[in-house]
Amino acid sequence: MSVSADRFSEVLSDRYRLERELGRGGMATVYLAHDVRHDRKVAVKILHAELAAVLGADRFLSEIKTTAGLQHPHILPLFDSGQVGTELFYVMPFVDGESLRDRLTREKQLPLDDALRIAREVADALGYAHAHGVIHRDIKPENILLQGGHALVADFGIALAVQSAAGTRLTETGLSLGTPQYMSPEQAMGEKTIDGRTDLYSLGAVLYEMLSGEPPFAAPTGQALIAKILTDEPRPLTELRKSIPRHVDAATRQALEKVPADRFATAAELSAALANPAFVRAAEAKSSATTVVGAAAAWRAAALGLAAAALVLAAVLVVTIVRGRRDDAPRRGALRLGVYLPENQLPSDQEFGSSIFAMAPDGSGFAYAGPGATAGSETRLWFRKWNQLNATPIAGTDGGLYPAFSPDGKSIAFLAYPAQLKVVSLTGGLATVVTDSGLYDFRGLGGGLAWGDDGMLYVSANNGLLKFSPTGGPARRVSVVDAAHGDEAHLFPDLLPNGKGALVTILPKSRNIDEFAIGVVSFATGAVKPAFKGTMARYLRTGHIVYTQSNGTLMAVPFDEDRLVVTGPSVALADTATMFGVTRNGDLVYAKASTATSHVVLVDRNGFERETWSGLTGANFRTPRLSPDGRRLAISIDHGSGGALWIARSDGGPMTRITFDGAMNERAAWTPDGQRLVFLSDRAGGIRFFERRADGGGSTTPVNVVDSRRVFGAEWSPRGDWLLFRTDDQAAGNGDIMGIRPGVDTAARPFVATPAEELAPAISPDGRWLAYSSSQTGRREIYVRPFPETDRATYQVSTAGGTEPLWSRDGRELFYRDDHDQIVAVPIAAGATFERGAARVLFDASNYASLTVQRDYDVTPDGQRFVMIRSDAPRANRIVAVFGFIDEVRARFAK
Repeated sequence: MSVSADRFSEVLSDRYRLERELGRGGMATVYLAHDVRHDRKVAVKILHAELAAVLGADRFLSEIKTTAGLQHPHILPLFDSGQVGTELFYVMPFVDGESLRDRLTREKQLPLDDALRIAREVADALGYAHAHGVIHRDIKPENILLQGGHALVADFGIALAVQSAAGTRLTETGLSLGTPQYMSPEQAMGEKTIDGRTDLYSLGAVLYEMLSGEPPFAAPTGQALIAKILTDEPRPLTELRKSIPRHVDAATRQALEKVPADRFATAAELSAALANPAFVRAAEAKSSATTVVGAAAAWRAAALGLAAAALVLAAVLVVTIVRGRRDDAPRRGALRLGVYLPENQLPSDQEFGSSIFAMAPDGSGFAYAGPGATAGSETRLWFRKWNQLNATPIAGTDGGLYPAFSPDGKSIAFLAYPAQLKVVSLTGGLATVVTDSGLYDFRGLGGGLAWGDDGMLYVSANNGLLKFSPTGGPARRVSVVDAAHGDEAHLFPDLLPNGKGALVTILPKSRNIDEFAIGVVSFATGAVKPAFKGTMARYLRTGHIVYTQSNGTLMAVPFDEDRLVVTGPSVALADTATMFGVTRNGDLVYAKASTATSHVVLVDRNGFERETWSGLTGANFRTPRLSPDGRRLAISIDHGSGGALWIARSDGGPMTRITFDGAMNERAAWTPDGQRLVFLSDRAGGIRFFERRADGGGSTTPVNVVDSRRVFGAEWSPRGDWLLFRTDDQAAGNGDIMGIRPGVDTAARPFVATPAEELAPAISPDGRWLAYSSSQTGRREIYVRPFPETDRATYQVSTAGGTEPLWSRDGRELFYRDDHDQIVAVPIAAGATFERGAARVLFDASNYASLTVQRDYDVTPDGQRFVMIRSDAPRANRIVAVFGFIDEVRARFAK
């Protein structure tokens, strides 16, 4: 190692241990290092001595803090920075993959789909950074890392920090920022003020190289290269590679325009152009391409022409797609588009119905429930406009679900736990609480509300629908649940345009999704008449009801809104959906029913996937549970029509199906001897525990836990004398951890029963301690109590959120998932007293399945590998917009 590296290792030996040099760049030398404090591999970059000599350390470290604030799935985060003597350094995650430069060196040209995906992911990262005022200034293949085929942009903002810290002294040293082949003309000219469009030029150059195998310009000397960048036009990609679509060539060359004003204004515009087969380069839309020779007057004239063409194109798009059209205007079929959203903006899937789409009355976009503002906040509302690639969070909606726009589109109503109806302005501010009682407990089952043209709010409530004024006041009853018929609630109301009634989803007490029905509410009588089986319905102004069946199939049926009756047979449409919304113009947005497959994988303590467990891949898996000896895995597999419980063997032998009845069979618990399984099933109506031999033999028998509430999450004590479970108390809005000694007790005993919600009981291998997750502080954390005398003490284990607790088989560690989706290990001292060590993050588990209410992973007997479930399909592909959907429905019934 160099002298700098030796000094670094000596001074910071308690923090980082340098292992080997990874490479050298224009500004720094990169080392693979071991982060001693967090037991992980990192990349340490030590700035070159000649650069560090002209930087003020305090200024550089101050400037680099801006970079540390960037948090995006396609931006490599900054872990740490500092100074050792005169040496400046910064620390980033170590990516066990390759750089884009490595791949280009190996392959020269990339497949079209790979190149476009990488370009869009980098553009997404740039758009996020630019919105936060950070320009990269050095986009090049070396700074784009590939992990699992996806892009991570490295050194984000480092060049800015260097320039800001060094000022004019940087130029005096002869050092420069940026790489000539990818440098924008204004950057090559040394202009002091540049903006995000310089990064778009560099990305265009990188994309050009990915597709053609060479940068857009090349020359034997740096001066000659700069001259070409300032004066020459790149060759069309379609000449270099015939398979390149014309719109991709047009978008790439527009990103490479000489004048910043002639490029795309934002990274989002570049991404949209790459995905739009109709895109035409602005210069070519006006006339044939004109060679730019570098004269300032010619550049200004070109900029004016391009801007005008862009405005005309934007106006056409807004009129035809966003703003809608006259009712009688024809359209040639429906236009289907995937709606892109970044991973950190995707709709919530934490419960049935939570991803309902509320359509803006003016057709400008849709609102939905998505990720909360902080790791501890589960949801908030987001607004996605059609003319933007990203959604915007709506201030004042933390914890919100089931949005509904006001008729004028200026406000939005929503539901929030435990039973609140709120209204907030779309421009932000404090939410007004309309009511905080009497609403249906929608956790896990759906709720819903609608804002009528009469200005009133219609909301799912106890025993039917209630109507409120958004300014408050007493509620008025709209519908009453037919309890004698076995109904429990009226969900997802949709008001009919004529004001005579509404559509609702009738939830049966059995909660079997195949028994859900669409009902028609008459406002004149309050009666609700079941019309047909379905899970959610919306009225389309063609005189049809659009609805989903339990299997996700989207259907339409003719309906007379004056007589409130169905007038013909249903017709299946071309889409499958979970939740959806319909605009007043008759366009459709829906969350596509997922058919994604998943893999059961073994992940080591550093987060590396080693292998699949016994080849389990290609199905939808849930709640894996290893047998006591670790040789068998009980797992639920969703077959589309329902879930069945299977046993897989570690030696790859044939799997055994344990269950054949019911739509839900999951969350198994092994008896301590490994001979039997207790699991949840809906085979007999409702959700109950059943037991069966693990080899599939014998009969399935019910397990009576003697509790009138819904039950989940079985857990055996090590000696098999206690069966613990959690309840879900719908009336009280919480649940408790209970236990029973089968064959001994006639009633279940409460072990943890507080006003909060307790989840996921887990007993230590020595039977002395009970771990669980509770919301008693307002955020779910992990707690431990003595067992079975749980009232003697309570120990809080987690401090940054905690769910899904799991003991190691030797009882010396307690694992859980924190609010940052990381698997955490806490050392536990074995014995009669509870002693814990410092929590340590093992690995990022955000790519693996999780269940807040129940553990969705397991650990091998040696405590070294975790059984996790990874899905193949990116959730971002599940949102679809169908413009012209109303014409498609008309055409289906015209046939």
